[in-house]
Amino acid sequence: MKKSKSKITSKEFDKDFDNGKDMGDFLDSKRAKVNKKVQRINIDFPISFLNKIDKEAQHIGVARTALIKMWLAERLERLNVR
Repeated sequence: MKKSKSKITSKEFDKDFDNGKDMGDFLDSKRAKVNKKVQRINIDFPISFLNKIDKEAQHIGVARTALIKMWLAERLERLNVR
């Protein structure tokens, strides 16, 4: 039995995803963003700062770099930087 987009709960989605099911029918590819060129940078942070970042990243279940990118993207969006 296939679930429709509008009938699946977030818990069901997470469970199905974790079980390796194809979730393509539940994603909107029209809103997907194309990856742009990437330039690697190095930033030095105090260990105490990294510990706080790591704690928050673990709390929401993402990697440290993903959290930093999310925070920067949110900030740039608020500032309307293009």
